[in-house]
Amino acid sequence: MIQLILFVTLGAGFLFSLYLFARRGSHVEGSAQDVFKARQALMALQSGLLPPEMVERIFAKSDYEYVMAGSGHSIRELFLAERRKIALLWVNQIRQQVLNLRQFHLGSARFYSRLSMRTETKLGFEFFTLLCICRTLQIALYLRGPYAAPRMVGRATAAAARVCDISEKSMSFVKAAQLDALGDDSVHKLSVP
Repeated sequence: MIQLILFVTLGAGFLFSLYLFARRGSHVEGSAQDVFKARQALMALQSGLLPPEMVERIFAKSDYEYVMAGSGHSIRELFLAERRKIALLWVNQIRQQVLNLRQFHLGSARFYSRLSMRTETKLGFEFFTLLCICRTLQIALYLRGPYAAPRMVGRATAAAARVCDISEKSMSFVKAAQLDALGDDSVHKLSVP
């Protein structure tokens, strides 16, 4: 009788562990979805967040000088508060996209590219440097405003561009058409009940 209880308990434990294992999800490390997500992060950085025109407009001193010269105190305060929010959102978006790229490189890149140890070390250092710069820039922008650290903004964009270059080279094996097809399929699967 004791053996029966023991076997039933062990069987229930095994079934429960199988259930948890199956429920864990269908995400496979190195999947095409990881590549697609990393490619989207790369495109967001290159085309949306890092173009020099975009960075110049966010941190334009000419806007600041114009508002300071011809406006009342409340408008100046509102301008600085809104510009601070925009600058912080920009840094947060860069940081998030860099984290997405780093996640791809930590978990999936080894399945797709043959990066040398030197390149992987360089990329790891670039990720670390960029994330530190982003965090420091967030603190500076929060405490001192959107015009507090123009050199640090330049360093952040340069470091992000280096990370994008290395990431783009490591993902160069994937054709854009294949990724677009994957993206359309995943969107279609999400929208179909």
